[in-house]
Parts: sequence; structure tokens; C-alpha cells
Amino acid sequence: MRKAALHNLGCKVNAYETAAMQELLEGAGYEIVPFQERADVYIINTCTVTNIADRKSRQMLHRARKMNPDAVVVAAGCYVQAREEGHLAVDPSVDIVIGNNRKKDLVRILEDYLQDGAEEDGQMSRVIDINHTGEYEELHLTKPGEHTRAYIKVQDGCNQFCSYCIIPFARGRVRSRSLESVVEEVRELARNGYREVVLTGIHLSSYGADFREKTPDSEGPEVSGKILNREEHFHGGQEGTDLLALIRAVHEVDGILRIRLGSLEPRIITEEFVRTAAGLEKLCPHFHLSLQSGCDATLKRMNRRYTAAEYLEKCALLRKYFRNPALTTDVIVGFPGETEEEFAASMEFVDQVDFYETHIFKYSRREGTRAAAMADQVPEPVKAERSRRMIELGKRKQAAYERSFLGKEVEVLVEERMTEGGREYQVGHTREYLKIALGAEENLQNQIRKIRINEDLQIIH
Repeated sequence: MRKAALHNLGCKVNAYETAAMQELLEGAGYEIVPFQERADVYIINTCTVTNIADRKSRQMLHRARKMNPDAVVVAAGCYVQAREEGHLAVDPSVDIVIGNNRKKDLVRILEDYLQDGAEEDGQMSRVIDINHTGEYEELHLTKPGEHTRAYIKVQDGCNQFCSYCIIPFARGRVRSRSLESVVEEVRELARNGYREVVLTGIHLSSYGADFREKTPDSEGPEVSGKILNREEHFHGGQEGTDLLALIRAVHEVDGILRIRLGSLEPRIITEEFVRTAAGLEKLCPHFHLSLQSGCDATLKRMNRRYTAAEYLEKCALLRKYFRNPALTTDVIVGFPGETEEEFAASMEFVDQVDFYETHIFKYSRREGTRAAAMADQVPEPVKAERSRRMIELGKRKQAAYERSFLGKEVEVLVEERMTEGGREYQVGHTREYLKIALGAEENLQNQIRKIRINEDLQIIH
């Protein structure tokens, strides 16, 4: 029996795909071993979101080769796709190159390589032109790593082309998974004991934008006698319609107690979307709205398609329909051209919104993006100082949000046991995603418990 080891780099979508590739290998008779052990095949699912991610991808490929010089080393995913149109022929550490939308073929590609060997350039390359495909890659999971919460990939690709981001070039255009396929996977996960699902994608807000209307049951709105396809429907101001339909369908699956959403774009937050979502009791009041900057001038250079005032309106809508929802976000500091005044405006805006969590990223220059060629690149020491200040603000806001729950009753879905300071706890999350430690006397795995938060209750970060 051949041994295979996998290593994931990057986002939750990548993690889902890595777990799906592991299931494919297990189904083909491979023994899965930890990446640190000697294996016959190493698969590295790479990331290219920053230059640092590129470097980590190369390092892991080289590490695999050193662990077993005779092993088959597979480079898969975004770094592969973005580098020289998907080819890593100059890297002797790599035997097989598998781009995005070809991961589902991993086992067959391995069999072909083991039977026929490398191609003329010394490698086997299986990379499609990701920017000219409408195919959604069907990968399926039955047993993600955790036994309470499962991340489910429902969408791939992005059409936004933010000036700092390489992902549309690595992941291609928007492609959505069929509603039926998602629901089938959720049902199977529920049968296997999972109680919470997180719907995720590269650009989740675009779910369904690529669907075409082919049957009377799926027709879009009629305008002047013309039936709009879903992409036109999406860009015509009806964002979220298809995502709402997906959430409703998952909501009907017996056994699933909670639904969370991955990162959303602000413009999907409309009155209709939020009012409808608030009526779905399984949907958690936990929303990650990507911000990137609270300064309009910076947002414009980033090619973000909203203003700070519009973003604030979206937050107000969520707070109108959900009681004390957890709002989290991402902020980039030190974007090209960001002056001290622009950064101050961004700080002031983050202070005004009162996020639960703010994830801070120092701008990382990414070759191949428009921002990389922009003038007035911010020096690293300035970015580091701005990051420190924004992180401190974020910590204060997080503490204030947590204090707002003192004396309040919350529901905790218990997920696992942990030991800290010599004491054993059971740990779970509230609907708002506060991580709570409970006593360990009774086994509460996968159960929901109502508790009242007090000063003595331990919130874990």
C-alpha cells in the first residue's frame, strides 16, 4: 500500500479541497500519513495570495523532496496556476503540477504518472486555462476533520479584480456549485453527526451569478419580454438572491442546527437579504464583511465597489434585524499611497463600526497586480507601526463586544474537550462565535447548552 501525505496552505476553500483530495486517495487505497513522515507521494495544495504565500509554497515543495528524494511530489492549486501560466518546469522538486479545477482528477493523474512517467520536460503538467472555464469542480466531503463543524465549498472564482489581489487570475471567473449537490453533501454530513456547516467560497456573495436560466422553474425576472440570465440578474441589483435560496435549502436539512456564512461583500447586504436571512433561525448572527479600508480614497485605489458610508449602512441593516450580531472584518494597512491622514480616517471608521474582530494585514506587494505598480509604496516600518495601532484598536473593540454579553443568556454548541492550566474543559461556540469553556463533568459533545455569561466564565481567544 502506497503512503501519501498532504499539506494545505491558504484559505478555507483550499482546506476543503485538501480534505477532499485526501478522501479520494483513501478511496483509491492509499494510506494517509502525517506530512512530517516518509511517504511515497506528497501533495502540497499551494497558495499565492501574497509573495510570502508563494515562498511558503516553494519551501513546502522542497521540504517534501528532502524528506524522500524518491517520492512523487505534487504541486497543486493557486501558486501553480499563477506561476508562468501554471508551469513549474524549472523546479526540480516537483514531479506533477495540478492546477485548479483538476484536483478532482488527482488519483487518475497519479496513476498515469506512475505508469507512464514524466513528460518530455521532466514533469507531468495538468493545468487548464482557468480564466476561460465555466466548469465548477465537483469535490465532495463526507468526513471533514472536525466532528461538529464542517466547511462546505459552494463557489469558486472571482470577478471583482481588486487592485491588490491575484486570486481572479489563479481561481478564474465565478463558478457555482449546484444547490442540489450542496444539499446532498450537507445531508450526508448531518447523517455522520455534524451539527454546524459553514458555507464558503472564493467570493461567496457571487454564488449563482453564473447560472443560466434553462427551465421555466429557474427563470429570472422578465424585463421588456426578455428573461435575464442569473449573471445579469446578479449585476442588476439582485445580489444575494441565489445565496439566499441556497441558505434556505440547507436550512431544511434535518440534523443541522447551525449555518454560518464565509466572507461576504458589503453590497450583498440589502434590506430584503437581511430581513429574509433573519427569519432563518439556524443562520447564526455572525457576519464577516470585508472592509479593507475605512477611507474612501484608499477604497477607490483598491477598486473596492463601495464607500465607507455605504459600508456603515450595511452594518446598521444587520444590527436592525439581528440582536447584537458579531461583525468581523479584514483591514489592509499601508496600501500604496495611503497617507497618515488616510490611515487615520480608516482607524476612525473601524472605531465607529465596533467590530467584534478585525483581522489586520500589512499590504504585501503582489507581482501581477495593478497595486504592485502603483507609486508611493509605503515603507515597511510605517506599515508595521500602522498595523500595531490597528491591532490595539481591534483588541479594545473585541473586549467591549464580549463585555456586552455579561448577564446575557447564550446558546453554546459543545465541540471538543481541552486542557488548560491543568484543568479540563469542554469548549464550544455561541451563535455569535464567542468561544466558551464549560465544565468537563458531563459529556456534552455536539449538544447545545444554554448558559448565562458572567465574569467568571472563560472566553477563549
